[in-house]
Amino acid sequence: MNLKKDDKVLVLAGRDKGKKGKVISVAPADGKLTVEAVNVVKRHQRATQKFPGGIIEKPMPLFASKVMLVCPRCSQPTRIAARVVDGKKVRVCKKCAEIIDKV
Repeated sequence: MNLKKDDKVLVLAGRDKGKKGKVISVAPADGKLTVEAVNVVKRHQRATQKFPGGIIEKPMPLFASKVMLVCPRCSQPTRIAARVVDGKKVRVCKKCAEIIDKV
């Protein structure tokens, strides 16, 4: 999976198409990730000793193929290339050739 936690992404499909958000968590085994304020659902939570209960809103995971990374430099949604720099594999923006990962 080419996306990591704290990446900024653009949603390409679904009811939240066009929204941008930050990746909260990544599940590479499932091919899914959770994006902040995207794919939000309402859940009825039972009361516990720590939580009073009620209806809560929480973001649910969506498939990684439905989002695209937004380049931090050019602010465009872009595909990701992999290059080796100083012996490390890094992610590179296809549009502006800027290194996305800090080396």
